[in-house]
Amino acid sequence: MNHTTTDNSRMKLVFATHNPNKFKEIESLLPDHIELLSLTDIDCKEDIPETGDTIDENAMIKADYVKNHYGYDCFADDTGLEVNSLAGAPGVFSARYAGDEKNDEKNVEKLLSQLEKRDDRTARFRTVIALNLKGHENLFTGICEGTILKERKGNKGFGYDPIFLPNGFDKSFAEMDLREKTKISHRGIAFKALIEYLSQ
Repeated sequence: MNHTTTDNSRMKLVFATHNPNKFKEIESLLPDHIELLSLTDIDCKEDIPETGDTIDENAMIKADYVKNHYGYDCFADDTGLEVNSLAGAPGVFSARYAGDEKNDEKNVEKLLSQLEKRDDRTARFRTVIALNLKGHENLFTGICEGTILKERKGNKGFGYDPIFLPNGFDKSFAEMDLREKTKISHRGIAFKALIEYLSQ
């Protein structure tokens, strides 16, 4: 994707992700005066350390890292799946629940086996977006309540989407198209708040 532009009125903003699915999801929502760049676009190849104890801290660490090392205004998101009967786990460890290789399949497998003998399968997705804009820091949060299914359904989305059934729906996140999911998802809610702020 070519992000060079001759229009100096557009604001360059980095979304601290290498994930093309997430990037595409957000790029489509942003106002025209913002030119969105990914970590790949700014040639950031290192794995930004996520050493925070909470989702909020991890999001802020990533946004600050890009600002401090690359000089760009930046926002970063961190998302956790919080399962009530597992005392909020996997939570901050959602991406690496089954190990440091961050394997979606293994994470889903582990969660399903942890819940096998539990009746309470209620859970929520929580996304926190940290924005470091001109040295000012802001946090935006989105929550989507739901239930963990007993088996995978659908092949869209990523992460835990195939086993997460949002409240009031009969389709998993992985059975929804992007537009439908974005309307109700934790990430969609958090990004709406971010976009309202950036549009002011």
